[in-house]
Amino acid sequence: MESYRFVVRGKVQEVFYRKFVAQNLRKLGIQGYVRNLPDGTVEVVVRATEEELPGIERVLYEGSPMSEVESVERESLEEDDLLFDGFEIRY
Repeated sequence: MESYRFVVRGKVQEVFYRKFVAQNLRKLGIQGYVRNLPDGTVEVVVRATEEELPGIERVLYEGSPMSEVESVERESLEEDDLLFDGFEIRY
């Protein structure tokens, strides 16, 4: 498994986006977290296999009914020692 960081841009704060992402990634068995960033974007960090990435990205692009996702950027993280116990919303 690898660690990945996604930055989601658009109308993604104050529209239940984090809750939507957390609920759906938990259903997929993904470990990691989602949090709002000060610039209005949302950060999602996960531990996943290459095969799981399309499902994760599908969730991130779909978003909550009130959200409007403009873009999702993905990068691999060098830090492979990230520890997660499930998927959580961070504040």
